[in-house]
Amino acid sequence: MKYEWINDYCLSKKGVEKDFKIEWGATRYLVGGKIFAMQGGDKDNKRIITLKCEPSFGRFLRKENQHIVAGYYMNKEHWNSVYLEGDVSDNILKQMINMSYELVLNSLSKKMQREIVGEDKID
Repeated sequence: MKYEWINDYCLSKKGVEKDFKIEWGATRYLVGGKIFAMQGGDKDNKRIITLKCEPSFGRFLRKENQHIVAGYYMNKEHWNSVYLEGDVSDNILKQMINMSYELVLNSLSKKMQREIVGEDKID
């Protein structure tokens, strides 16, 4: 199976919790109670991971790679889904996971960010 490192990589980030949403058939990775990554399947049960990206970066990725599409069942402007049977490089996928984590972390209150990453990391 490709990308067997995804679970460990997501869980290696500070403050991450993982759960499984039965109704969605999806594993969710959350920081501060908010989703930053979700692994599941599309309507044809093809394996995907959905991640938040800066809108312009997401559009660029979708133009460059047929296996990256607008977020499945998510806001199409901010979320992108990667087909896990495709040919997206590990480096690009890690960059997308990192960006998603940072975007969601930075959307939390400063107090919550401090609790997650420590006092000296937040300005």
